[in-house]
Amino acid sequence: MPQAYVKASDLPQVIPVFPLQGVILLARGQLPLNVFEPRYLNMVDDAMAGDRLIGLVQPTGGTRTLPALSPVGCAGRITSFAETSDGRYLITLTGISRFRIAAELPSKAPYRQVRATFEDYAADLTSPVEEPDFDRDGFLDALRGYLAHRAMDIDWDTAESAPMEALVNSLSMALPFEPAEKQALLEARGLMDRAQALTALLRIDAADAGDGDAPSIQ
Repeated sequence: MPQAYVKASDLPQVIPVFPLQGVILLARGQLPLNVFEPRYLNMVDDAMAGDRLIGLVQPTGGTRTLPALSPVGCAGRITSFAETSDGRYLITLTGISRFRIAAELPSKAPYRQVRATFEDYAADLTSPVEEPDFDRDGFLDALRGYLAHRAMDIDWDTAESAPMEALVNSLSMALPFEPAEKQALLEARGLMDRAQALTALLRIDAADAGDGDAPSIQ
């Protein structure tokens, strides 16, 4: 990645935000997005002309055009960009760091901007070491139960060998949890806390026989 952020103060204080329900971004995770609304096309244009940073935030109610915003989101850098023949943008956001919204700012742009504070999540800027206390076998056992219940499948060779952060964060982003559950995973203090919360969600869902099938993820 061409732009490196070493400490929280390296990140801009004002960032544009993209409200998206049921979707989270985590540090070093990659999120493909299909952008088509004019205001967000404009946001991507402006981001590409600047530092390429966009904050992904879940809405918490309000109207579709002006939803309330969750207090914590994650800033990502546009690391892939393509334009389709019908004017859509296909981008990939790579997670940089979570942030807390200090204030929403008045803006002449059609999209929303916030003052973001990154200090609480400065650890996101450093790749974590593998957690020695991570119960991978127990985690994978919970994951098998969840996927069997949901009639889903994954690449098990990758799941068994992936670094803890890549495994936990990619599943937290990809699996179809409720927005509040996604937000809890996003706001988990550290990687081990997120792994424990994710394990609990997997076990709770697997124990609930009322859900229907869901599509496979790869």
